[in-house]
Amino acid sequence: MVTFNVRPDIDAAAAKLASTLGAKREIERLPEVLWEGETVEMLATGTYGKGSGLLAMTNRRLVFYFNGLLSQQVEDFPYNRISSVQWAAGMLMGTLTVFASGNKAEISQVPKAQGKPLADMLRRRMAGDVPGSAEPTAPEAGSTRDVASRLRTLDELRALGAITDDEYRDRRAKILDSV
Repeated sequence: MVTFNVRPDIDAAAAKLASTLGAKREIERLPEVLWEGETVEMLATGTYGKGSGLLAMTNRRLVFYFNGLLSQQVEDFPYNRISSVQWAAGMLMGTLTVFASGNKAEISQVPKAQGKPLADMLRRRMAGDVPGSAEPTAPEAGSTRDVASRLRTLDELRALGAITDDEYRDRRAKILDSV
């Protein structure tokens, strides 16, 4: 596995990729397309538009980034603009379809091991079930139900490998401190 020394959040997400084939340049240059304060939660490789690139799920949006020798493509999907997500997979690869602002984007050739967890996390974020998501969950902040839901989601994120054990402990402590 290739080691990147880009940023801790990007390095951690890249370390979980089975293969970085076709996305090394994108991983190294990902900070150039991220907003200030934006952190990467999950990465996946895939094909969209002009070629194979990197799909990055951040704390603010979903980004597809392709950085070729002669061209570059950045397509972003802010979470509040995504209306639906579909995941379809074969034996090894799948297609993530994102419906946002009346448009349909199909990212194909996404490895099944990366695409399914990413699609599931994206659905949870759209539902407001991910700690730190832009849209609050339905229960009132600080309520017992809200805390239990946030802890359950945090457990799921750790089980999926979306966050490290250190991130889990930090976020869990913050949730419990909010009670």
